[in-house]
Formats: sequence, C-alpha cells, structure tokens
Amino acid sequence: MDMEAKRHKNERKYGSWQTLPDGGRIYTLEIKGHYGWRARYLKQVDDVEETTRFWQEIYDQTGRLVEIHEKYPIDKGHRRL
Repeated sequence: MDMEAKRHKNERKYGSWQTLPDGGRIYTLEIKGHYGWRARYLKQVDDVEETTRFWQEIYDQTGRLVEIHEKYPIDKGHRRL
C-alpha cells in the first residue's frame, strides 16, 4: 500500500488528526464508554505514514486523564495515573 492510500485509510478511520512539524501526523479517535468515561485512541505516524507509536488514553466522567495504555512499538500495559 502506498503512502497516499495509507493516509486516506487513516483519515477515514480516525476522522481527526494533527500534522507534526516533521511531516508526520497524530490521528485521534474518541470512543464514549459506559458511565460517562471515554477512550481516545492515538496513532502517530511518520512522514510516509508508517506507524511509530500507538496508545490509548482513558478519561473519567469529569474529563480527567486516569490511565494510559501504550500498545506500540512495545506494549507497556495499562498505567494508572
């Protein structure tokens, strides 16, 4: 899959992104959970759309970040804050 196809797929899947100074991007997808909690999935890619980092942030019902789960490049498990 070429870079443009990967970029299009990421844009469609995540819906929002931030362009980084080095030409890479951070894509974001937010999911509402039970009891007012929410999860944000973040995927960081380099300037040719190769994934460099992927992680999940969990927010409580007040909007406070309570947990991070780094999944790529190394799965570090859930880390409570």
